[in-house]
Amino acid sequence: MRFYLVQHAEAKPETEDPERHLTERGREEIQKIAAFLAARGLSVPRILHSGRTRARETAEILAEALRPPQGLAETDGLGPMDEPSQWVQRLRESREELMLVGHLPHLSRLASSLLCGDPERQVIAFQMAGVVCLERRENGSWWVRWMVMPDLVA
Repeated sequence: MRFYLVQHAEAKPETEDPERHLTERGREEIQKIAAFLAARGLSVPRILHSGRTRARETAEILAEALRPPQGLAETDGLGPMDEPSQWVQRLRESREELMLVGHLPHLSRLASSLLCGDPERQVIAFQMAGVVCLERRENGSWWVRWMVMPDLVA
């Protein structure tokens, strides 16, 4: 099973925009990433996001390009300070491939929990609008299949 972690794209500072909509640069970067993934045939059944404006807008741009059959939806447990343990448990039980759009430090802590069992040990350096593909092996362990960051996509 593959599982995709996406850090939201660049958002305006809270002092400028309390809702934190994406910046123009953020929109451009996630559009490039989305087009790159779609051109390579990435298929994901569903995209889930935290509900915060910057994550929702990032997820909407990804959904436009990837057209997930089950669409996109807001879900719990993806906020910046949420504990990763509930998603670790959900993913252990899941057979469904998912794309999660969220925030740091949560995404980093979730990836570390899955990969090495320690949420405090940073093993992936996330980047805004970056996508990390994790894959679960038959024995239940996880590994990094690939990563793509905006500065790598032409």
